[in-house]
Amino acid sequence: MIRTAVPADVPVIHAMVRELAEYEKAAHEAKATEEQLHEALFGERPAAYAHIAESDDGEVAGFALWFLNFSTWRGVHGIYLEDLYVRPERRGGGHGKALLRELARICVERGYERLEWSVLDWNAPSIAFYESLGARPQDEWTVYRLTDEALAGLGGQR
Repeated sequence: MIRTAVPADVPVIHAMVRELAEYEKAAHEAKATEEQLHEALFGERPAAYAHIAESDDGEVAGFALWFLNFSTWRGVHGIYLEDLYVRPERRGGGHGKALLRELARICVERGYERLEWSVLDWNAPSIAFYESLGARPQDEWTVYRLTDEALAGLGGQR
């Protein structure tokens, strides 16, 4: 059911990224191309990794895209889950849980001590799902982000 993504999966991963962006009401922000995803996942220096969930009929049901982070407090790497997505018609079949189980297995096998991700505060079904697995919100932290003009300005490119 769960396998490591291969280069031939890039088009379906790209399509699911677009589907996820639409679900999150942010399709206008999803600008990555298939070429960029291919380079990030399979280029000379991969920046991210992906796993594919397949249904019993061999169809792609969902994916997880992740990268390594590092905890100065723990002194070891962890996994940051950038995207977890299961197509609506395939939800409830255990694919999301299987993807998270695979990432947790990788963490345990490699000695990573954290598996982290963000979820939109209005996404009640996903929050309930994550909490059912034992994940807990980190309410004391607020995510900040620099993009576009603010990033360019701070970086001296304006």
